[in-house]
Amino acid sequence: MRKRYSRLWSAALVISLLTAIPSYGVVATVPPFQGVQNGSSQTGSSGGPGAADNSDNQNNSDNPNNPNNPNNSGNSNSSGLTGPESGTSSGPSQVAGTGASVQTVAQPEIQSEGAVLMDAATGTVLYSKNGDQRFYPASITKLMTALIVAEKCSLDDTVTYSKQATTNLESGAVSLGLVEGDKLTVRQSLYGLMLRSANEVANGLAEHVSGSQSAFADLMNSRAAQLGCTGTHFVNANGLNNSNHYTTPKDMALIAKAAFQNSTVRTVSSTLSYEIPATKNAAARKVSMGHKMLYPSDARYYSGIIGGKTGYTSLAGNTLVTAVEKDGVRLIAVIMKSKSTHYADTKALFDYGFALKNGNSSTAKWEKSGSTWYFTKENGTKASNEWLKIDGADYWFDSNGEMATGWRQFSNGSWYYFRSSGAMATNYWAQANNQWFYLSADGTMLKNGVTPDGYTVDSNGVWLQ
Repeated sequence: MRKRYSRLWSAALVISLLTAIPSYGVVATVPPFQGVQNGSSQTGSSGGPGAADNSDNQNNSDNPNNPNNPNNSGNSNSSGLTGPESGTSSGPSQVAGTGASVQTVAQPEIQSEGAVLMDAATGTVLYSKNGDQRFYPASITKLMTALIVAEKCSLDDTVTYSKQATTNLESGAVSLGLVEGDKLTVRQSLYGLMLRSANEVANGLAEHVSGSQSAFADLMNSRAAQLGCTGTHFVNANGLNNSNHYTTPKDMALIAKAAFQNSTVRTVSSTLSYEIPATKNAAARKVSMGHKMLYPSDARYYSGIIGGKTGYTSLAGNTLVTAVEKDGVRLIAVIMKSKSTHYADTKALFDYGFALKNGNSSTAKWEKSGSTWYFTKENGTKASNEWLKIDGADYWFDSNGEMATGWRQFSNGSWYYFRSSGAMATNYWAQANNQWFYLSADGTMLKNGVTPDGYTVDSNGVWLQ
C-alpha cells in the first residue's frame, strides 16, 4: 500500500511540475546536464573551470527552471555571472532601456554545416555556425600552404618536382600533369596551386620548403598555433582526405586573415588566369581561377573580392574561403561541409556583415510588460520564434515573443545559454552541480571536444576533470 501511495504521489508531482513549465516548441525545458534538477545551483564564469567564483553555491537568477527566480525577467544580473556580455547595450538594460532605438540586422539563413564571418581588422567573429566544430577542409588547406611558401621563399626560386611529390595521389585528384624532374619557379607553382588547385604542386612546394611533406605539415601546425588556431591539425599540404587532417571554420578564418594580409597570396588568389610554361609531358597551358565569385560575368560575382580558395572532396563536401574589402572594411567568410550552397551562403554572410558594419539603424526598440522583455522590430511587429542580432549581441525570442533567458535547445539539437540580459553566452563557462560546461564562440554548448583554453569535455558537454 505504501509503495502504491508513493507511486501515485510521484506521478502527481511530475504532472504538477510539467504543467508549470512553459512550452517552447522545439525548445527543451530542462537544463542539458545529467543529474541536474530544477532549482539546482548554477553559476557562470569566463575564467574556465577552477577559476575563482564566490557564488558557486548561490542560486543563479539566470536559470529559468529555478524556483527562487519567480519572475525570470532577465533584467537583474546574477552575482555568479562574471563572463563578458556580448554587444554594447547588453539588451534590455539600463543602457538601452525601454523604448530605446537600437541597431538590428536579421541573421542570415546558412545552409552549410559550418560557417564563420570574421572582421579581418579585429578578428571579431560576426557570425558563426558550428564555428569551433572540426571539419575536413579539402583544398582550402592550400591557403596555409601558400602563406608559408610566400613567407619562406623567393618567388624566383626553382622548385624541382620529385617522384614522391608527383605520384601516389588519390584517384581523381586535380593536378597539372607534372612528373618527376619537372621544374617550375615558386611564382609559377603558386599559381598552379591556387588557381588550378594542383595537388602535386602542393607536395612539391612542401618538399621545397621543408625537405619532406611530413616536415612541412609540422610547420603548418606550428604556424596555425601561432595564429591562435585551437582545433586544427594538418598532415599534408594539399587537403586530400585524411582522418587526422581537419580544421574549424573559425580557425580557417584566422588562417585566411593572415594569408590575405600577405601581398603575394592576395595577388595570386585574386588572379583569374595564368599561363603555366611547358613541362615534360604537357605544353604550355592556361589555368583559371576556380572561385566563381571573382568573375564579373558570373551571376555569383561579388564586388570587392580580394581573394579566395575553393575546396571539395567527397568527405569534406564543398568548402570555400573568401575575402572582400569595401570602403575600408575587410571581411572573411568561411564555408565548410556544404552541399552546393557555398556561394549563396557566402553572399548571405557578406551582405549581413556589411549591413552590420554600415550601422543600419531603425526605430526598432525594446519593450517591457511586467517583468517580461519583448522586442518590436522596425516594421512594428514583435519578434517571435526568431534570432536577432541587436547592438552586436545575439538574442532569441520564443514563439510567444518573450526574450529568452537561461537554457534553450533548438531543432538542430544544440544547447544555448542566454544571460540574464538576454544576450547569448559565447566563449563562456557555466557551472551546474559542480560540473562545468562550455559555450563556444557560436553559442553552442561544446561536446566531445577541447575548449580554446585547453579543457576536454565529454559527450554530455561535461568538463572531464
